[in-house]
Parts: sequence; structure tokens; C-alpha cells
Amino acid sequence: MKKVLMIVAAASVIGGAATTASAAALAKCKACHSFEAGEHKTGPSLAGIMGSTMGGTDFGNYGSYLKSQKAAGATWNEDNMKEWLADSKGMAKAAGEKTSMPKQNLKDAKLDAAIAELKAL
Repeated sequence: MKKVLMIVAAASVIGGAATTASAAALAKCKACHSFEAGEHKTGPSLAGIMGSTMGGTDFGNYGSYLKSQKAAGATWNEDNMKEWLADSKGMAKAAGEKTSMPKQNLKDAKLDAAIAELKAL
């Protein structure tokens, strides 16, 4: 019985650490984005973003990069979201476009945690 309790306690601590890492990874996002559907701030809501059309909400103040991606029918997936969160300005510039999204510089575990959290929204 003690062994089972120790395993459950350890799993709880590990699970809690992952949740904390995710929350920390998205903490910067909360300054400009809401996690509630249809509730926009300086940036669009991030609710349901994964799998959705890039620049496809009713936010209306997207930069030229996300507008062009919307016109092309591009959708957010793990690969392009990782690139976006690592260097949104560079991603837009490489396409000859602009964004007002500041560079986030997320990498490694924080980037993976942010992607996992975005998938859960």
C-alpha cells in the first residue's frame, strides 16, 4: 500500500510540474491574448487556435503575414506554431510580410509546453 501511495504522490508531483511549466510558457501570452473564445485583447483569443485558420478569427487587426496566410487557407499546426512562437517576426519577414506579434523566443521544453497548452485551449 505504501508503494502505491508513493507512486501516486510522485505522479502528482510530476504532473504538477508539467502544468506549472505550461502555465509559465503561456504567461507572456496573457498580456496580449485571452484564452476565452471570442474575447480579444491587443491580440486575438487563443481559444481553439490549434487546427484553426491562421488569422481566421473575427479579431480584425492582423498583420499582413496572417492576412496572407488566411487568404491561402493555411491552418495552425504544431510545426508552424513552433516556428511562430520561436520567431514570429522572422517568419513573417521571410514571407515578405509583417506582424505586430513580438518575438517570443520560446525554445525547447518551454516551447513544447506552450504547444501542449495551446492544444488544450
